[in-house]
Amino acid sequence: MKTNKKSETYTRRASTLGFLMIITLTVMIGGSSVALAQLEGIEKPKLTEPGVFTLQGEFVRMAYNGEGFVTLGYRTANSSVGDEWLLLEMGITLRNKVKEQTLTREDLTILTPSGKTIPLAPQKDFSAANLMALDRRANLVRDSINYFPLGARHACTLHFFSDLSGHGRTIAYDQVSLNYQRACVGRIYFHIPDGIEVGQHFLNVKFAESTVQVPFRIFTKAEEKEFRKMWKTLKQEHEEGFGQE
Repeated sequence: MKTNKKSETYTRRASTLGFLMIITLTVMIGGSSVALAQLEGIEKPKLTEPGVFTLQGEFVRMAYNGEGFVTLGYRTANSSVGDEWLLLEMGITLRNKVKEQTLTREDLTILTPSGKTIPLAPQKDFSAANLMALDRRANLVRDSINYFPLGARHACTLHFFSDLSGHGRTIAYDQVSLNYQRACVGRIYFHIPDGIEVGQHFLNVKFAESTVQVPFRIFTKAEEKEFRKMWKTLKQEHEEGFGQE
């Protein structure tokens, strides 16, 4: 059963992780970053939950707290501005020794730049939308999101949506069982009626006692061009300032 009450254990962990997050944000997107200082108008994400996030690729983000761990790939979403369907590649597990729990469809939401909270799409809407073209486009260039803690040794697949290829599963499930030894990955889809916006988004993942927020920014064409040029410098600055856990 889910609860909004956080245990003292997670509170203590969150305090430490919150401090680390401040360092991460400062290095990654704050004014001290030489690289991103060139991207005018971009501000660091303002998280409302304690946690840490880092960059693993141009369009790959990783975030975690004392309870949960999430990886995210959003290259296709970044090239879908104005479209009504947002596709994300997601990986998820629990932190070491955290008790097994169930993740449901209702536990995944997107916060848009305009402040709207978008739930994970229902399977029936997904099926009716005929998203095979979107899926094929996502298959052309796929970033690895296989960044998990060492303890997550067993692969599992997120089956929130049926396989569009016609060669895989035809049944979707509304939940998945999580434990710290399982590394679960899969595609998730959100219906954005007003179209995907440029700007700062957050994938919010609600675990049993906390929420992990994964910030990802949809760039303008100009921002993306500058970001790509400075990516290696930005990644180096981030790693030097934060280090590898």
